[in-house]
This record gives sequence, structure tokens and C-alpha cells, in this order.
Amino acid sequence: MSQTPSSADQALHLLALNPALDRSALRDRFTRDGRIQIRDVLKLESARELRSILANQTPWGMAWSAGADGPKALTAKEFAALAPAERQRIGTSVQTAAQRGDYAFAYARYPMLDAYLGGWMPDSPHDIVFEHINDAPFLDLVRQVTSIPDLVKADAQATFYAPTHFLSRHNDSHVGEGWRVAYVLSLAPDDWKPDWGGYLNFLDADGDIVAGYRPRFNALSLFRVPQDHHVSYVPPFAPVGRYSITGWFRDS
Repeated sequence: MSQTPSSADQALHLLALNPALDRSALRDRFTRDGRIQIRDVLKLESARELRSILANQTPWGMAWSAGADGPKALTAKEFAALAPAERQRIGTSVQTAAQRGDYAFAYARYPMLDAYLGGWMPDSPHDIVFEHINDAPFLDLVRQVTSIPDLVKADAQATFYAPTHFLSRHNDSHVGEGWRVAYVLSLAPDDWKPDWGGYLNFLDADGDIVAGYRPRFNALSLFRVPQDHHVSYVPPFAPVGRYSITGWFRDS
């Protein structure tokens, strides 16, 4: 007699780690650089299913900031209700702030932590993934790679950088809130082209790029915070967008 998989079984499938990861080598690279992108972090079938969930089952809202006007965020329902003129006003304000050199960003999002706590979609795949980002074996992998055993939890949001989306330079300086390590679980299209932007770039004090991670399918980026970084502009000619799950691992 067949049985329906439990939520825990589904979650373990969605975040099934690649058993071939060399955790000792990964730890050495993170210790040296304070950042790392782990390719093929999940088993292939898990990564494919997770990307399908983001692409086909996620109610995307919108997040943006335009200098002093922001940050702001709307749910999918709230954003859909906006008049076209208001959407254009938001887009113009974000572009104007970026032209001035102010902090600005625009991207689609689904706040997994808020949704989990608020019971937006109980027992959804998003809730299940959120639970298991905060549980072994995923949390143990991050502890081992970063050599920070006192990481106790993580928040999470699903993000989608479509054409014209970007995230300005910032450093995630929320150490007082327990932020220790930022993460990006990248589920971009397999053949993402460099010209399509969406890179996670790390910057030195002079604004030079000292490292850059191409959007990839099935890759986990980890980096200590604070650390200057940005997500580069996805140009209008990019035919697809950049899916990921992002957040911070915390010690409190």
C-alpha cells in the first residue's frame, strides 16, 4: 500500500545534500577568503524540484528601496492591485535614486520567514524548506564550512531578479541582531550568461570587484558579514531571471 510522503520526507528530498562535498576543503577556502560558492551543493533531483517550486508555485511580491524612500515591500496580492501609474512611479524613483548613487534596489520576493510565522500557506513546500534550512543536516553543513559552531538559526526569503532588477552596494552590518553569515542558495538557469548580470559581487574600499559569483544552478554562496557586496543589474535583454533563496545565519 502506497503512502503519502510526510512533510519531513519532502523537505529532506528538497534539501538533500550532495554527499560528495569535501567539507574540509570548503572550510579551508572559507577560512582563507571569508566567502565561498559551493557548487552542486544539493543532489540534482532536489535542486531541480526546488527550482520548480520557486518558478511555478511562488506568489511573488515586490521589494524596493529608493534612497530615503524605503525599504518597502508588498505581497503578490498587494503588488497586483497597484495601478500601472503607481508601478511606473516606483520604478522611476528607484532608477533616480540609483542615478544619484543612493542605496537602491528592486527585486521580486516571497518572505519565507514572514509567511511561515504568519501561516500564509501552511505546510507549503516553502514552509518545509524553511524548517529544514534551520535543522540538520543543512545547518550542520554551514557550521562546518564556516567554523562557527554557535550558529543556531537562519531566516529566509525567496528572491527573483528579473530584467531591470538589482541591489546596490551594502554590507549587511546587523551584527547586533545576530547576523554572522549571509547566504544565497542559487537556482538560476543552468546556462546563465555573464552578460545577463545578476552577479553577487564583493567590493573593496575603492569599489573594485575582488570576487564575483555568477548566478548558477544548485550553488550555495556563504560569506561573513559585514562585507561590502551588491547584486549587479540584470539588463532588459536578459531572457530569464535569477531564482534564489537568501538570508542570514545567526548566533542569536
